[in-house]
Amino acid sequence: MTRTQRLLSSLMLAAAFPLVACASDPPPPPPPPPPPPMVVAPPPPPPPPPVVVAPPPPPPVVEAPPPPPPPQEIIVEAPPPPPPVVFERRPPPPVGWADGEWIAGYQRWDGAHYVWEKGRWDHRPRVGAKWAGAHWEARGHGKVWVDGGWR
Repeated sequence: MTRTQRLLSSLMLAAAFPLVACASDPPPPPPPPPPPPMVVAPPPPPPPPPVVVAPPPPPPVVEAPPPPPPPQEIIVEAPPPPPPVVFERRPPPPVGWADGEWIAGYQRWDGAHYVWEKGRWDHRPRVGAKWAGAHWEARGHGKVWVDGGWR
């Protein structure tokens, strides 16, 4: 082989090699994109403990005292005369008491002796009510003390 032929053969081989290499090997794939950054959030705080609100205690049971027993009639054959009347000054009515009535003081019989009851202002329990003062009332062969009250 001549030198020219060898040179030409080398050139052809050199020119053909890159073409063969390009045709047979595909270009390498691009590198994969980097993974997205991992954001790790702290865990949420635990829920607050439930607030237990106890219902208020029931109001204390206030038992009303039993009503006093009805007064027993004590029949007195001859009650003693009451002590002298005590004169007391009548104060002005309490503010706003348009329906108030002055109840004068009196000597009350307690079954054994007289006790002074001071005068006081009182409301009428209903329209037309009248105060009847305490007094002795005849019963059978004697007298019975009747306390004053609204009639």
